[in-house]
Amino acid sequence: MPTRVHEFSWPDRVVIGTIGVPGARTFYLQVRTGANIVSIALEKEQSALLAEKIDEVLDQLITIDGNPFSVPTSTPIELVDNDPLEAPHEQFRTGAMTLDWDPTTAQIVIEAYPLSDVDPDDIDEPLNENSANENSANETEMMLVRMPVGTARAFAKRTREIVGAGRPACPLCGYPMDADGHDCTLPEA
Repeated sequence: MPTRVHEFSWPDRVVIGTIGVPGARTFYLQVRTGANIVSIALEKEQSALLAEKIDEVLDQLITIDGNPFSVPTSTPIELVDNDPLEAPHEQFRTGAMTLDWDPTTAQIVIEAYPLSDVDPDDIDEPLNENSANENSANETEMMLVRMPVGTARAFAKRTREIVGAGRPACPLCGYPMDADGHDCTLPEA
């Protein structure tokens, strides 16, 4: 089965954004180069972890003597992107993601793969002619994004802000509170 790779080596824009109201938001990783826009859905937790790990990688790179990759310690003001998403069309829902560092280009590398629709019990079943034709039509996809260190720092900052803009936590139980009320159950002492 061929894999369709949505590759962005020096994107014009790479952001996490949401559609919907707090408590019912859909998170998207959206990347654009020119007129080519790809949006993939992901979980809030995936978004938060991605921002955290990007900052960890960048903070570790700063500690290298002389900071040879010119990693900024904070978000460069010219790279701040507070604009909303561009009408997302979900390419796929993200399952596994990887994060890497490419020292040859001084870029953070994100790979995102869709949730698997493969039933593990079907793997050993022989393919008949009809299923072979169905599989060729259902190619797999992935997204590969490379972003320079300043863009990566801005991406992480925006992502933390987007994740934090959800429902406020209850000061008593810690669970999210809805706008229309909250049934708080305090933990037993």
